[in-house]
Amino acid sequence: MTVILKEWNILDHLQTSEDIALYLEACFADAGDDADFIAKTLCDVAKAQHLTLAMDIDHKNLKFNSILHLIKSLGLELHITPIKSAATIN
Repeated sequence: MTVILKEWNILDHLQTSEDIALYLEACFADAGDDADFIAKTLCDVAKAQHLTLAMDIDHKNLKFNSILHLIKSLGLELHITPIKSAATIN
């Protein structure tokens, strides 16, 4: 029996808003302090949604204002919540 493997590509799996939200939540949770990983994740989502602005984006040089514009272009909002395990800042 021959097994045929297909290369896995995240772009093939980001079809719905729910897919995108779950993917971004997982990536943000795993990223830690890796801003490059977050930028790459957002670019992947933009490419999956065929946003033309994402085709020319170099995620390694993505500025924060570009990230905010990209988030808005994807129809998403950025929300900040306290880390559950973080101590209260006095």
